[in-house]
Amino acid sequence: MNKVFLLFITFFILSLSPLSAAVYKGQKVFVKKCVKCHEAGQAFIAKKKIKIWKNLMKKKGKPLADLHMKSNKAEKSWNYFESKKYYKDSKHLKQFLVEYAKDSGNVPACD
Repeated sequence: MNKVFLLFITFFILSLSPLSAAVYKGQKVFVKKCVKCHEAGQAFIAKKKIKIWKNLMKKKGKPLADLHMKSNKAEKSWNYFESKKYYKDSKHLKQFLVEYAKDSGNVPACD
């Protein structure tokens, strides 16, 4: 019975690991999806404070998606912001944006 319990606990812990967001994954998303339009990269992220990024990334990034959907300049990104992939990526993107916001004191590496 101990083996079954330990196996269950191990499975439970491993199943929770994808729930946590990762800054490096958010950076990959930003580089892959956002740099095309927001070429300034680091400067673009550092223009907004933590509170603003958190507000834009509420509800799995819905406010950020809405902002892009209302802009004709962002027409190239509409498919991405309507996709399930965006909502899946949003937790990582939020972590990255908050980590390197204007008032965070952090500067991302140039990968």
